[in-house]
Amino acid sequence: MKIAVTYENGQVFQHFGHTEQFKVYNVENGAVTASAVEPTNGSGHGALAGFLKGLGVDTLICGGIGGGAIAALGEAGITLYGGVSGDADAAVEALLAGNLARNVEPTCHHHDHGHHECHSHDHGHGHTCGGHCGG
Repeated sequence: MKIAVTYENGQVFQHFGHTEQFKVYNVENGAVTASAVEPTNGSGHGALAGFLKGLGVDTLICGGIGGGAIAALGEAGITLYGGVSGDADAAVEALLAGNLARNVEPTCHHHDHGHHECHSHDHGHGHTCGGHCGG
């Protein structure tokens, strides 16, 4: 299993389409065996699902994410855990322990008239989901 996390300074980055790097974790027998930070090299919203698929990623943990990106990840066969915030390593450990709630609903909504709205909610696992999308 390969898990990618939108990543910035040790934290889950809060806007999937603007992430400049992913931390990718190799997992065997329920434990992380290796991890590396992978730069996106400027890939944006639409290209990121293909970028992750090319790395062999099958699971993504991220903060805010829109409906188009969710659809692209689904087409790429990547399982999504969206709306997550906090420490990236802790989020992966929570997933492996079965304690990370799977949220596949869009947490970022962009409107043509310039408004940007993100939803935040608490899953009761010591972290909130979303809160802001970053920028």
